[in-house]
Amino acid sequence: MERVGKIVFYEDKNFQGRLYECSSDCPELTTHFSRCNSIRVESGAWVIFERPNYLGYQYILTRGEYPDFQRWNGYNDSIRSCRLIRHVSGTFAIRIFERPDFAGQMLEFTEDLSSLPDHWHFSEVHSAQVKDGAWVFYELPNFRGRQYLLERGEYRRFTEWAAMNPNVGSLRRVRSF
Repeated sequence: MERVGKIVFYEDKNFQGRLYECSSDCPELTTHFSRCNSIRVESGAWVIFERPNYLGYQYILTRGEYPDFQRWNGYNDSIRSCRLIRHVSGTFAIRIFERPDFAGQMLEFTEDLSSLPDHWHFSEVHSAQVKDGAWVFYELPNFRGRQYLLERGEYRRFTEWAAMNPNVGSLRRVRSF
């Protein structure tokens, strides 16, 4: 079944100014607005990107209202591409590994974890397997710092989830309400 979603971008804070409604993947949003200071997610779960063609900082948004960019942990008002997250489900399972290519010690999770360092004596995650659902890795504990979307599949090294380093401080399931 094809997932449907709707996201509305606003140039100004508090859902003011020029707006653009989107219901599908868009690799280039610059033609629709010059800046983004608030977002309303009406349905689905989305990953939005700071740069065109799904590059740069990424932010994962589920249904709700984001009246300013700080609400999605944004660093600025630059949103240049977006994509609907396709593997949102009711079941979740992810395995993380201490070394690339699924080597070394492994832990499996089915729930959100606010502090990976409290459960994992390694400071880095070098590979992962998403068995069910979609997950977000956060660079820091308590769901802070850079965000990385991992959808169902295998990630043999951290660069495959677009990270510049293997630091993972917390992880969260992507749930569409």
